[in-house]
Amino acid sequence: MSLPEDLLELAAATAREAGRMLVDKRPAGGPDVVQTKSSPTDVVTQMDRAAEALIIERIRAARPDDAFLGEEGGEHGGGSGVRWVVDPIDGTVNYLYDLPDWAVSIAAEVDGVAVAGAVEMPRRGESYTAFRGGGALLHTASGTRELRVTERVPLGQALVATGFGYDAGRRAAQARVLTGVLPAVRDIRRGGSCCVDLCSLAAGRLDAYYERGVQAWDIGAGALIVQEAGGRVEGLHGAAPGPELTMAAGPGTFEALHALLAPLDPLRD
Repeated sequence: MSLPEDLLELAAATAREAGRMLVDKRPAGGPDVVQTKSSPTDVVTQMDRAAEALIIERIRAARPDDAFLGEEGGEHGGGSGVRWVVDPIDGTVNYLYDLPDWAVSIAAEVDGVAVAGAVEMPRRGESYTAFRGGGALLHTASGTRELRVTERVPLGQALVATGFGYDAGRRAAQARVLTGVLPAVRDIRRGGSCCVDLCSLAAGRLDAYYERGVQAWDIGAGALIVQEAGGRVEGLHGAAPGPELTMAAGPGTFEALHALLAPLDPLRD
């Protein structure tokens, strides 16, 4: 078994365990908000912290020399050349409100390049996995299927997902960009979890996705899953995807999305 396959096996097993814990131990009255970040609505719960602690503990037990980048715990160095990029709950507000669209996201990088990714969606009963060069898969109780993005969907027929930041000024700017997007596409979806959106794109349930403000842990696994399903994940004008802007779609659709967004100045705040 190759290193990416080994890393994926560990990522997928750990994501499954964390997902089960988040369902089984979610407080009956909802989790407590223990911290806010960029705004009072950008929350961290005690379950985010518990899940990240579990993930790091399991991976360190198997690979003690690896580095970590976690949404809640920050960055920890290592000497192996492998770094784990972890979002213990992507879609924390959905989790807080007991909505189903949240996920555990774990990616593994080797020398800065993502080579394995697992996204666990316990409330959907879905697990998404990919390793570089090995394709992307969706695992459910009914079986496993290979993922493939839609291709060359005319924008007027494209279902496009997006998301919004927590800062009020950024939201206002994103709303102005959206007024230029909405008339040109079939419709917009806003699910509240970047990695859920990316996996839905990989599964052909969405045709395109764009968002400003996503972080490395939001897209670490999901971007690889989209790429291994035949899609493109980039920033504006060929930049790397990241906080400035992340766009994702299949061939043909990606180019049309980029041509739509570029004149709308999507990097403004």
